[in-house]
Amino acid sequence: PLPEGPGSARGHVTALRTLRVSIVLPCRNEIGWIANCLQSLIAQEFPQDEYEVIVVDGMSTDGTRDVLRQTAALQPIVRVIDNPARITPIAMNRGVVASRGEIILIAGAHNYYDSLFLQRLIGYLAQYPDADAVGGAILARPRTKGRVGRAIAHAISHPFGVGPSHFRTHPKKPVWVDAAFGCGYRRAAFEKTGLFNERLVRGQDMEFNCRLRKAGGKILLAPDLTSDYFARSTIRSFWSHNFSNGVWAILPFLYSPVQPVALRHLVPMTFVLSLTLAGLGATVLPLAGWLTVGLVGTYGAMTVLASAQVARRQADPHLFPLMIMTFASLHFGYGIGSLWGGLRLGRRWLGGERRPKSAAAWPRLETSIPAERQARTAL
Repeated sequence: PLPEGPGSARGHVTALRTLRVSIVLPCRNEIGWIANCLQSLIAQEFPQDEYEVIVVDGMSTDGTRDVLRQTAALQPIVRVIDNPARITPIAMNRGVVASRGEIILIAGAHNYYDSLFLQRLIGYLAQYPDADAVGGAILARPRTKGRVGRAIAHAISHPFGVGPSHFRTHPKKPVWVDAAFGCGYRRAAFEKTGLFNERLVRGQDMEFNCRLRKAGGKILLAPDLTSDYFARSTIRSFWSHNFSNGVWAILPFLYSPVQPVALRHLVPMTFVLSLTLAGLGATVLPLAGWLTVGLVGTYGAMTVLASAQVARRQADPHLFPLMIMTFASLHFGYGIGSLWGGLRLGRRWLGGERRPKSAAAWPRLETSIPAERQARTAL
């Protein structure tokens, strides 16, 4: 867990509320993506005197800060603040604290937003007044040309790859969900639920949404509220990303007093663990051997069918073997990462770490602001 320090948002308070929308954009070393992302946010078909873009930079060293400095100098709606802690949830909290909007949109630096994104977001919030947050779906795009990148983009958009994750599989009409992408939250959601959990290096958005729903909040997914997400385009980077996601599907259980993930996030770990135990048991029990064959056979058949479906839809038979490899990388990488996360959690628990009480688990959004915080900027 991260200690409270100069980079933490704990103890900070909210800014004056004068705008309709504040876009909070955490980033660090995003030179390949930040310019296009900012361009899409600045080019929104939405009155520029009604929204702001707050970029929270984790002390980038790859030229990202130069892009931010130049953009902020030319675009009055863009503000940049520092995140010396270099941790995503702290960046989110610093952005929320500094925001002036009644609606707070958490944006992603690897995304490109449709020019009507804000307009549609406000429309849905007006149409569904009982929604505490409205988010959309992502359109997965490969970062580079080639079949491997295409296969990865298809894998994270297919129900077999990601299960009932609506923001990846694109429902045809608005639906109440446990998570959506690029959520625009009513400020009241943070006031009643608290800010993001700064102990979570990953998964802080999932944990926040779980808390929000537990408090009676509702999250709407709007299918036409889309943004392009540029997915990893090599098997090695994809495996590493899935492994890390798997680790942070488990570690949050030690750092949050609520269930921090949906049950679907535990399926890969359950599968890998069952397969491992069955395989070990097969050395002494014939029945375990048959169980192993059944698990492998069932998973293999489902993988082949899903891969063939993608290859047929794309009219590209060369995608078929790549999809098998990509699905396996997604599921086994995530599942093995979750098992490793469980070992890390156990070691930390044995070392004396315990789940925090609710009051101490996350910063709160206060209602006043010290004078020295009213105009904090960076660069």
